[in-house]
Amino acid sequence: MIALLIDTSRSIEELKGDRWPDPPSDSTTLVRSVHELRRRAIKHLTVEDLRRLIAQDVGLRWLLPVALDFLRETAPQEAAAGWYDDDLLSAVLTRRESVWRNAPELARHLDETVRMLTDLSPCIQRKVDQFRTALPDVL
Repeated sequence: MIALLIDTSRSIEELKGDRWPDPPSDSTTLVRSVHELRRRAIKHLTVEDLRRLIAQDVGLRWLLPVALDFLRETAPQEAAAGWYDDDLLSAVLTRRESVWRNAPELARHLDETVRMLTDLSPCIQRKVDQFRTALPDVL
């Protein structure tokens, strides 16, 4: 488990020490959702919440380890079920190269987890290939 040192009883807002103001009333559903999710304790975030925040590059320092632990934990069941196409995995794989270069241990953890999976969808496989192509010296 790589998220052991993360206090999941706290929110991204608390961990970062940065309170965002309420979003403007005419904000999109996505913007309102991200604002609200930043205020929720990490342990209360669903997989979909994690995906949404990670896809928006919010709280990556704390959320990537939590997401990677979840993906590692569920990889054996996913591999046994066959065809694998996962929104959380997609969000994690498509973070900027610099994110992974700044946290090479997380990049290696992700690569090891992906190697546990079988029968990836073509879309996910492309993202895996792009991830690996961008980081051969890290993995």
